[in-house]
Amino acid sequence: MTRRFGWAVVLFGLFLTLFPTGLRAQSAYESKTGHAEFTSSMPGFTFTGKSDHLVGKITLPDSTVDFYLDLTTVDTGIGMRNRDMRETLDTKKYPFASFYGKLISPFDITQKETQPATVSGNFKVHGVSRQVTIQGKLTPTGQGVRVEASWTLMLKDYNIKPPSILFYKVDQEQKIHIKTLLTPIQ
Repeated sequence: MTRRFGWAVVLFGLFLTLFPTGLRAQSAYESKTGHAEFTSSMPGFTFTGKSDHLVGKITLPDSTVDFYLDLTTVDTGIGMRNRDMRETLDTKKYPFASFYGKLISPFDITQKETQPATVSGNFKVHGVSRQVTIQGKLTPTGQGVRVEASWTLMLKDYNIKPPSILFYKVDQEQKIHIKTLLTPIQ
């Protein structure tokens, strides 16, 4: 009996060494290269700003969600427009947009299909923090968790004065979209 028990312990130990994630779910995921973009418009014209420097983390045991973006990395495709955007956002004083909150919808990391996700927390840009609820989706993958979310923000809610060209102002409404693959934190 002791000999069998000894072999069982050895085999169990070998199993844990070879397949460490097989018995326990990873609890925290992060990314430093997520994609973020905004779409802005004015009469007869639409443009997009993009960055692949979205940093984020989700910790499953306490449902914490924490993302931020260095706004100086956003590129609209035209240098002068980038300069105007950074001036409008006052990135020298407020270089980051951030979200900190909680995943308030259920999420099961063991299910491999895409699941709707809702987060609630504080989104901060231009020195103003506002409580928001954002809808998105989470997809467990072999590499981690794919995150995708979209929402709309109003510039006036963050004390941002829309820039104008001649008689046309940039629309108050800004469409935001993020996507990233969060990988397990080692």
